[in-house]
Amino acid sequence: MLMPGRRTLSPATLLLALALCLILGKILLPQGLIRPPDWAVQPFAVWINAIFYFLQNDLGLMALTRAFSDVVEGLLNITANLLYGKSRWPHIGPIPWSVIALTAGFAGYALKGWPLALLSGGTFVWIALMGQWQWAMETLSVIVVAAPFSVALGLALGVLAWRSARFEAVLNPILNIAQSLPHFAYMIPVVVFIGVGPKAGAIVTIIFSVPPMIRMTLLGLKKVPEEVIEAGKMCGTTRWQLLTRVRIPAARSEVLIGVNQVIMQCLAMVVLASFIGMPGLGQKLLQLLQSLKIGLSVEIGVTIVLLAVTLDRLSKAWALRLPEHEAPNPVWWQRHRLLLLWLGCCALAWALAQAFPYLLAVERKQALSVAGPIDVLMDQVIRLIAPVTGWLRWFLITWVLIPMRDAYLWLPYTAVLMLLAALGWAVGGIRSAAICVGYFGLIALSGWWDRAMITVYMVSISVLIAALFGLPLGIWAARSPARSARVLLICDTAQTFPSFIYLIPVIMLFGVNDVAVVAAVVVFAAVPLVRYTIEGLRNVPGELIEAADMSGATRRQVLWHVRLPMALPTMLVGANQSVMFSLFMVIIAAFIGTQDLGQEMQRALSSTDVGKGLVLGFAVAFMGLMTDHLITRWSVARKQALGL
Repeated sequence: MLMPGRRTLSPATLLLALALCLILGKILLPQGLIRPPDWAVQPFAVWINAIFYFLQNDLGLMALTRAFSDVVEGLLNITANLLYGKSRWPHIGPIPWSVIALTAGFAGYALKGWPLALLSGGTFVWIALMGQWQWAMETLSVIVVAAPFSVALGLALGVLAWRSARFEAVLNPILNIAQSLPHFAYMIPVVVFIGVGPKAGAIVTIIFSVPPMIRMTLLGLKKVPEEVIEAGKMCGTTRWQLLTRVRIPAARSEVLIGVNQVIMQCLAMVVLASFIGMPGLGQKLLQLLQSLKIGLSVEIGVTIVLLAVTLDRLSKAWALRLPEHEAPNPVWWQRHRLLLLWLGCCALAWALAQAFPYLLAVERKQALSVAGPIDVLMDQVIRLIAPVTGWLRWFLITWVLIPMRDAYLWLPYTAVLMLLAALGWAVGGIRSAAICVGYFGLIALSGWWDRAMITVYMVSISVLIAALFGLPLGIWAARSPARSARVLLICDTAQTFPSFIYLIPVIMLFGVNDVAVVAAVVVFAAVPLVRYTIEGLRNVPGELIEAADMSGATRRQVLWHVRLPMALPTMLVGANQSVMFSLFMVIIAAFIGTQDLGQEMQRALSSTDVGKGLVLGFAVAFMGLMTDHLITRWSVARKQALGL
């Protein structure tokens, strides 16, 4: 008689059981299994500082960085003179604000007609009339220098990665880490090598914004059709001509999307570079938030948002605009009507600015302001909703945030590693389990375990709350094409905002505490969840839905058994982005008072401790990379199961 075979437990189940045993038996565990023992903590910061001291002093890298910074500073002096009249060469500035506003309007019209012209020109009119011209031009003077450097460097590295598979293999993990590092991690080495001020802000902006340009260049070159390459070769082109006149023009859309991402990354970093002495809108907003001047903060916030939306729309219109091949016109002025009209309007505006100083520069005493009414309105609104926000703040802090934080901190680090190993094994087998344990094991060995767990708690509660309202909102919006278009437009606009902007409304409502941090992170993290839920559900094949309808399925059954399973791989992309956005926002929100890795990173920035700053930055990057690995593996498995 055959005995029924015994069912063996999977490795993931065994690891989960081991983790539960460690949690339940914590009282019996030695201290070395609860927190990493002192002898196991490695002096990573000391090692990194030693490497930087070697590069800085022994290898002579300081001289090279100083030379590059001098070139950048020279270019910044030119843009500063032209845009806001700093007394440097070429001594012809400042360009009147009316001329710059006209130029922006003409650029918008040339790229996408009157709506973009009104947005572009109107943004600069707003900046001038609100008396924020110099601050905005200080910000733009850095972007104008940093963006071309980033584009050129990203294009060159992208071409090299496309040329050499070995170079691409080396570059990819570097790009993964670079795009997972928080903003502050970039600033500390730059402060050590360059110092503080505009040139340091420009250089950190260049470094931060290069990775997306590399990726988009590489993607575009790989997508060039072979028949286009063959046509170029048949015309007798050299390798250089084939690259510059065939491959790169054929990859134009991806390259220009990379330019768009570079510009937006530049604006985001320039705003945050106020922490290292970068003047401009970011520095002014930082000062106003620190002094809780809400009305003036809103004014600056509106300017930053308008500038971000304008730069995003202009660069996207340039990226999506296809080359036009009109019939040749022998008359030169007819071919360049718009250019001549722009030159004429600029000349007229420049002449009027010399006669009427108001068109040259708007003094602060002449500027408009809505800060007073905003302050009065916000005082009334805050008084009106104070009972609700006060109760919500008390409830969340007392019954949700503090208990959840204490629970995360109570867990033995060995139990957390076993839980991550179980999760990794369930998703991707032994390799994924090793990756999860490796990433968090390094965090444990760094000596920052408790701070890291506070960061994990902030991110996990924020993503959970964002999913609770973001996913239903995406499902609701996906039911109607018109509704989807409106919500996606809001999501696209919200994604252009620099992360600093999200702190303004939450400080107004909740003050400076963990609830404000969570609220800012929730709003920031909800955007990709909503966006990719809509896109996933809208892209489900129509024949599958028709088949479900013909089989008699209700709308709820179609949603749960057809739409959501098919949309899950796309929705997981949104979840991945949501976690990354949350990590970045939590680190930035340390400015308003948290006790996580972000707070320590700001202290490292203040003391220019490169080793400590990079160790903390790598800890955040490892969290993001582990999440990215798990979600990507799960998404691939789902696609294979669905036959996609």
